[in-house]
Amino acid sequence: MGLRRPHHCVQHPVMGKQMHSIADVDRASIDAFIERLWSEDGLAERTLEAYRRDLEGLARWLAGHARGLEQARREDLSGYLGAERVSARSMARRQTTFRRYYGWIGRQRTGFEDPTLLLQRPKLPRGLPKALGEREIEALLAAPDVGTPLGLRDRAMLELMYASGLRVSELVNLPVAGLNLGQGVLRVTGKGDKDRLVPVGETALDWITRYMHDARPQLARGRQPAALFLSNRAAAMSRQMFWILVKRYAMQVGINARRISPHVLRHSFATHLLNHGADLRALQMLLGHSALSTTQIYTLVAREGLKRLHARHHPRG
Repeated sequence: MGLRRPHHCVQHPVMGKQMHSIADVDRASIDAFIERLWSEDGLAERTLEAYRRDLEGLARWLAGHARGLEQARREDLSGYLGAERVSARSMARRQTTFRRYYGWIGRQRTGFEDPTLLLQRPKLPRGLPKALGEREIEALLAAPDVGTPLGLRDRAMLELMYASGLRVSELVNLPVAGLNLGQGVLRVTGKGDKDRLVPVGETALDWITRYMHDARPQLARGRQPAALFLSNRAAAMSRQMFWILVKRYAMQVGINARRISPHVLRHSFATHLLNHGADLRALQMLLGHSALSTTQIYTLVAREGLKRLHARHHPRG
């Protein structure tokens, strides 16, 4: 039986803790996982760095217990997470990292026992969805230059997302065949590959019709792509590309970039419908929520809006 290789460690310059070095095999595994996330999921650089930090922290802790990443057991992860004094949200993020990493390992190794399967998830406070005001939405929708094919496309996408409450992935993956201009409805494939019919308002339909007639043929460049909304390369747009566009238009009209994302348009759709008297069950169907409890969070948003309105305008608010 060979001798166990000693674990090298260095002193942390600030905390005074011993920091164990990461084994080469663990570092290579982390690099391969991060590369996979970048190539297949297109995650942002900051997100990839967070995944890397989480895994490197676990690898160093495991090295101090003579174990590598792929040999970790559930009690190892519980011990590591229990030893870290972090918020519930940070704890949840680290668990997400570990679940994705060990899920990736499991898909490559037959018989691999995922150490994250029985980890207890931390309870997180439920935050309220962020929504823009109706005037802000109007300004955002009017921001694109509709005199250009790309601007006309962007206006149609923004109008459709706000009019129908689509998820970003549903919007960019929407095929031409999923649109029925005559009936004013979309057939959308949502989470779990579940299809639903979503009505589209007249204003959004008008912009989509203009886009289909005046802009899409130029963007398609003589081809017949399946996607409704096309990039200037005649291909379907990515979530990241649309996210960048939304940020750009928000900054253009003076909306703080930190307050806006494509999902905020979906939240705004739901909140504004409730503010104008929409039925919660109908909203659930429009949003494609499998459980009504998911939709009910928007009633809290509407209630908070009413409280602010009361405080601002009532003489005894």
